[in-house]
Amino acid sequence: MQELEQRCAPFVGEVAEPPRVARYAVDAAMIRNWAEAHDDSNPVYTDPEAARATGRRDVVCPPAMISTWVMAGYRRHREIHRLRAEGVSEDFAYSRLLAVLDEAGFTSVVATNVEQDYVRELHPGDRVTAHFTIEDVSPVKRTALGDGVFITLHKRYVDQHGGPLAEERFRLLRFDPDTKEEGR
Repeated sequence: MQELEQRCAPFVGEVAEPPRVARYAVDAAMIRNWAEAHDDSNPVYTDPEAARATGRRDVVCPPAMISTWVMAGYRRHREIHRLRAEGVSEDFAYSRLLAVLDEAGFTSVVATNVEQDYVRELHPGDRVTAHFTIEDVSPVKRTALGDGVFITLHKRYVDQHGGPLAEERFRLLRFDPDTKEEGR
């Protein structure tokens, strides 16, 4: 396990992948879809008059929606699998880290937690870009799911002018399910 930890250590502090730029600008329709899907009846998300009554210029985006604007969607997932089938890989630090963990048997994943700090509200018309850094890779830990490492990704979200929107720490566990102890 010490060898694996030594192989993972150089990834800490590396840019995980190129910035993710939102395919679409923030818009009222997607905000409404999110609010309805989450049964969130806060009127500043869906009613321009209610938003203006609070001093806002228009509806605002629910803060927890920040990551949805830069999600790659299924098309990117299919493209990655097509490239891998052709023997081509993404040469990003995060992809290389996952390959090291895969090779060691840490092939399963579960998200463990996310921490977000919001700097400013998003409005229709804003365009979001996310910058990802590998902030931490823990030593190998024994967990109820099996031996694994916790990876912390630091995500910095900015608007179309480079202004800060939010910071996020997204933590996941990559683990080897074959090392799970029965009864735990």
